[in-house]
Amino acid sequence: MKKVALVVVSALTTLACSAQKKVTAKEPVYNNPIIKDKYMGDPAALVYKDSVYLYAGHDEAPNDFNFYRMNEWLVYSSADMVHWKEHKVPLKVSEFSWASGDAWASQVIERNGKFYWYICAEHKTIKGKAIGVAVSDSPLGPFKDAVGHAIITNDMTTQTSITWDDIDPTVFIDEKGQAYLYWGNTVCHFIKLKKNMVETEGEIKVVDLPHFTEAPWIHKNKGWYYLSYAYEFPEKIAYAMSKSIEGPWEYKGILNELAGNSNTNHQSIIEFKDQWYFIYHNGAIQPNGGSFRRSVCIDKLYYNPDGTLKRVIMTSEGIQN
Repeated sequence: MKKVALVVVSALTTLACSAQKKVTAKEPVYNNPIIKDKYMGDPAALVYKDSVYLYAGHDEAPNDFNFYRMNEWLVYSSADMVHWKEHKVPLKVSEFSWASGDAWASQVIERNGKFYWYICAEHKTIKGKAIGVAVSDSPLGPFKDAVGHAIITNDMTTQTSITWDDIDPTVFIDEKGQAYLYWGNTVCHFIKLKKNMVETEGEIKVVDLPHFTEAPWIHKNKGWYYLSYAYEFPEKIAYAMSKSIEGPWEYKGILNELAGNSNTNHQSIIEFKDQWYFIYHNGAIQPNGGSFRRSVCIDKLYYNPDGTLKRVIMTSEGIQN
């Protein structure tokens, strides 16, 4: 009888422990998308002091409208890449007197205490998309048009006849203090910027990249420059490497696969507190998310010993505490 009692007690103890484990087991935390109450796409991040500032276009298309409707850009900040604070709308297309609409992809960069925001919008008088620049004393804005006109217009680039080839501006300042503006759709262009950050310098040059669609982004690590970009359509992200920001660039392969629920894929790559991050958009917010109602996600980015990039795996968990 004692043996039976011991067996029963042991079994009950095991069941109790098992039940306790089930009760105390942590539910998975899904941090992607990072913002779940607003649609936004084309993320671009800026690391400044001890925070990350995330800028994105606001997707405002109603559920029955299957194209982009974007009138403003949004900004969020974070000190840990997990918790994000929304701030007042820092910039609208209406700030640019030369623009008629379309708050498409953009990027903010800091220089000498000023924050320069390079944007893409439809031009009022020169047919096609154009690139302008706004300026502020704070990463949170408000931003104002810095020059009163576009700095890149469709008539300045003639490699293709499309009217949307002057989009997706990205800016990088090299170790010598020279600033470069990259942009493009179907053709990747670049040009130098003057130290005032609002005037171009020299001629527009072209980078030959396999299956370049749009969304160039420049970053640097351990002596290597990386040019990532949207590849084919629907878009994956691919990348090339060079020892010089002006090239020659060597194609290295696919970095990020199709999002699956968004035809476009637009990346931002930053280092924050000794960790690299890959920021992108998809159409994950349901039931109406998709190509024109996008959402921003973040996953970690890693390097191989030879400097090449490891494939970025999109996750629902995202960045954890």
